[in-house]
Amino acid sequence: MKISLTEVNRIAKVLLINGSPHANGCTAAALDEMIKVFAAQGVETEVVHVGNKDIRGCISCGTCGRKGQCVFDDLVNETAPKLEAADGLVIGSPVYYGSPNGTLLSFLDRLFYSTSFSKQMKVGAAVVSCRRGGNTASFDVLNKYFTISAMPIASATYWNQVHGFTAQDVAKDLEGLQTMRNLARNMTFLMRAIASAKETDGLPQQELDVYTSFPDGK
Repeated sequence: MKISLTEVNRIAKVLLINGSPHANGCTAAALDEMIKVFAAQGVETEVVHVGNKDIRGCISCGTCGRKGQCVFDDLVNETAPKLEAADGLVIGSPVYYGSPNGTLLSFLDRLFYSTSFSKQMKVGAAVVSCRRGGNTASFDVLNKYFTISAMPIASATYWNQVHGFTAQDVAKDLEGLQTMRNLARNMTFLMRAIASAKETDGLPQQELDVYTSFPDGK
């Protein structure tokens, strides 16, 4: 599928997911640093705050396959069209026991599984905040949502992480904030480069005919 030059030059959109229960905490401080750069480069942004919501996990009922949306009509279904319209997705989370916030993971499981639209070539970026440890393990968990969805991952000049117990602490993590700014710049470049490549070459072909399973036990 090819797109027009007008589509290439339009303002890119990034959806940012804040998985922290604290709307103005450490994770928000990291995302805010990215938002400043996006704004300076003409990228439209929207933040969805997930971490303080009552989000249950997937119950594998299959309703989304029949009706096109999750059986639980909550923030997941509300966010789905925003993700479809976005050129990029940033997922931010605090570290809890060496992993992302459980509420966020329930949200992402249902959001990615229940949406049938293609996420191919939407640019993804994971951001984590921690006091000391568990950051790279959490980073790895979040990146898997992108790699299973044909989404290129934006990188920076270090792991996409900030350190601190409070937002005020994060303000002192100068390297972490620098990483966020570089991440936003690289993400903007990728989104625009992909839009340009779509215009000239279209999207890469995706083969989806083979589904590995062993019903006969072989």
